[in-house]
Amino acid sequence: MTWQSPIAPGISWYQASVGDRPEYPALDGSVSADVAIIGGGYTGLQAAFNLSRLGASVVLIEGSRFGDGASGRNGGQLGTGQRAWPTELEAELGYERSKALFDLAENAKHYLLDFAEQHGIDIDYIPGQMNVAHKRGWEKDYRHDAEVMATRYGYPHVSFMDREETGQRVGSTRFHYGVRDTGTGHIHPLKLLVGLARVAASAGAKIHEMTPASAIRQAGGKTVIDTPRGTITADRVLIATNAYIGNLEPVTAAHVMPIRSFIGATVPLDKFPDVLPGSEAVADSRFVVRYFRKTRDGRLLFGGREAYTSDSPRDISSHIRRQIAEIYPSLASVEMTHAWGGSVGITMPRKPFAREVLPGVTSLAGYSGHGVMLSNYSGKMYADMVAGNASELDILKDLKIPPFPGGGRLRKPLLFLALTWYALRDRF
Repeated sequence: MTWQSPIAPGISWYQASVGDRPEYPALDGSVSADVAIIGGGYTGLQAAFNLSRLGASVVLIEGSRFGDGASGRNGGQLGTGQRAWPTELEAELGYERSKALFDLAENAKHYLLDFAEQHGIDIDYIPGQMNVAHKRGWEKDYRHDAEVMATRYGYPHVSFMDREETGQRVGSTRFHYGVRDTGTGHIHPLKLLVGLARVAASAGAKIHEMTPASAIRQAGGKTVIDTPRGTITADRVLIATNAYIGNLEPVTAAHVMPIRSFIGATVPLDKFPDVLPGSEAVADSRFVVRYFRKTRDGRLLFGGREAYTSDSPRDISSHIRRQIAEIYPSLASVEMTHAWGGSVGITMPRKPFAREVLPGVTSLAGYSGHGVMLSNYSGKMYADMVAGNASELDILKDLKIPPFPGGGRLRKPLLFLALTWYALRDRF
């Protein structure tokens, strides 16, 4: 029987294409460890792997199955840099800090690809990514961003595309121009997650599925995590739940907001060779971004339905198909084989959240839709920090991430209103 995640709607094409995932036992009894990790996505499992290979005792718990959260259900695009363009960050933070954040993201990209190669994990990597403009008035900005990345940030892989080239490479006349990045690409995220769990367990980490954390408390100079069938007592704790923090820890919950994102997969597009002929991934210029790419077997994976509540729509496919048809009219009746969703953790400024929220307790979250690279590398950076090695994590800790306004009662309604306004603005 196909596993249906209790925390996210729909059976993903990723899940269908990897077959049966390995199962890991739930925690049964009370244990102690040097480091306890809450959350079995990329961040938590990378921290578990890297800490274990450095000799620390690690216990990791995941409330559902490994891969049920965003790490196993996302759009699979690596991107380059942070969520914002380097020019935007430079205007806000200055060149030195903007360059440090860019270099951190490049290190994250190389780390992820090297990790998969070193450990024999076939992640279906396909090179190429494009950012395209759905409005006419941003040509100067797109040209400038490409030039700055090459000249000031040492990244020569981005080139400006005029309308003709954009249309040819996307296979649609919907967009006015864009930039093409040959120094990045896209992956099968669940294959990476399954392989990462295997590698972490092989390194000696004790990893447990179906084990939600119900409380975090401190006693006797240590931190205790309560679960349904036992406790974990540890010297240090990493909270790596991202959008699925719930009511577990209030500081993270105040700074990281879950929003729903939805993706659909079509049948292989053998009869539509003009759709993404180079197989690059695409993200558009909307604030409520639409993102799409082709899989190794030629399917179109399309994401971007606008939804900001925790509710799951009854019919994901029809919403996704309508958005596909806006870009590719010839696909208005295309067969959708899978449709699914999940929660993405965002912060107010769309920058990662990294903070010590209690003595010895660190929270890493809020990757804001740019987390495939950053979450993996954040887990590795956390392990370096705990081990006393040089770590770039301080670069993220220095970012000023304000809480969402309104507290527990008002922040979701206020966010809904704000993002609905942005969605309307995207249409005009």
